[in-house]
Amino acid sequence: MTKRTIDDVLKELEKKSRLSQADKPDESVPNTYDCPRCKDEFGFIERRGDMEVWVACACREWRRAQRLFKSSEITEEFKKLSFENFRTAGKHPSVKDEYVQAYPDVCGRRRNSIALLGNPGSGKTHLLTAAANDLMRRLHVPVLYFPFVEGFNDLKRDFTLLEDKLNRMKQIEVLFLDDLFKPAGGKPRATEWQIEQTYSIVNYRYLNHKPILLSSELEAEEIVRMDEALGTRLLEMCQDFLVVLKGNSFEINHRLEGMV
Repeated sequence: MTKRTIDDVLKELEKKSRLSQADKPDESVPNTYDCPRCKDEFGFIERRGDMEVWVACACREWRRAQRLFKSSEITEEFKKLSFENFRTAGKHPSVKDEYVQAYPDVCGRRRNSIALLGNPGSGKTHLLTAAANDLMRRLHVPVLYFPFVEGFNDLKRDFTLLEDKLNRMKQIEVLFLDDLFKPAGGKPRATEWQIEQTYSIVNYRYLNHKPILLSSELEAEEIVRMDEALGTRLLEMCQDFLVVLKGNSFEINHRLEGMV
């Protein structure tokens, strides 16, 4: 057995002390919180006169909006879209946020939806995304985004998602149906299966007064020709907020702004 000197023992104790100090949190480094006011406790104690009361923190509303954005399936890039960063110069005067302002009064009615119809690049998706973002951020209304072509392609690749996704599209407070029957080669496109599934969603929402944000490159008559039962329900729901963006590409396509 090796004998240890006093120096050996002192060195060992010093080493253990350094290790113990390393394990302790550095109190000089402030904790980071999503909300520094309530330190993520959703509220705080506030003194009012001789009493101390628990006050709900305003961050609750922000957190709720963040949860809504996360479940909306709207991409991070689309979350940045707003009415403020859409150039309305030269656009039809109906291109504004009237729908969001009217939403609390119309949401429970049959005619509670909005449709933007018109050429590619006219700003339909931008404006409806801005409306969806406002509904979630300002009014805390749940929204689900569903791009018609890409959404159904995803479901075809994995039918195990179908029942759950269709149920979400029926039950969500506001459904954003983007690029309905998007044309290919100048012709509207939709399979019988896509029309059948879309009809079941729209009919449920029609009967239960659940709003839809709708965009399409087709005119109203073309949507009805694709499927009369589906088209007439959509147009009735959107009757009070139906905007048709017309004009040649260089006049209304915001992707071509500045080219002429």
